Amino acid sequence: MAVPRGALALIPARGGSKGIPGKNLQEVGGVPLVCRSIHAAQASNSVGRVVVSTDDDAIAAAAEGEGAGVIRRPEAISGDTASSESALLHALDVLEEQGPLEAELVFLQCTSPFTNGDQIDAVLAALNPEHCNSSFAVTPWHGFLWRADGRGINHDPELPRQRRQELEPAFLETGAIYAMDLAAFRRCGSRFCPPSSPVVLEQVGPEIDTPDDLALCRNIAGQKAE
Repeated sequence: MAVPRGALALIPARGGSKGIPGKNLQEVGGVPLVCRSIHAAQASNSVGRVVVSTDDDAIAAAAEGEGAGVIRRPEAISGDTASSESALLHALDVLEEQGPLEAELVFLQCTSPFTNGDQIDAVLAALNPEHCNSSFAVTPWHGFLWRADGRGINHDPELPRQRRQELEPAFLETGAIYAMDLAAFRRCGSRFCPPSSPVVLEQVGPEIDTPDDLALCRNIAGQKAE
């Protein structure tokens, strides 16, 4: 059978969360976070299939209601210490039993509610069979970084103070989008399959880790709707 066209988008979405109960079903702009990720993947010109990996019945129902496939994640890889990679690898094993897998994989996180299809396309476009096995979203970072012991990370505090624009360019991993050559990912088991390439995205939204982050994202979504 032929390799399916387009990339496979996988969205891990556990039911449990200590910081924000039921986090992946919390709504931003009136849409559950898991559904926002599904919509972003469906809006991508490069994605051919969208699948959610979950251990939760309500998340599974929400995903199926949006037209995404669902892989039921075993309890052994559904706890707080389970890695996203373990969920991705399990989902790929299950999907392979159903038929051929895509050549490219994009991993999306529900905690980034403002991801859009164009951004996914940009990260996937960086993949290259000869020069790049994985790519990931970053955004420019212009601040001075410090260690807890007072040492500078991206500057030397013992030298005259630099202007921000004189700092070596730095980029913050957004945590929103990771793209991989699917075969390379299965071989190495990490979202960063070398060689890797960061893809600079402008105007990315906040990532949700705390209730305050969720409140901020809801406020931003409300402003966008006005």
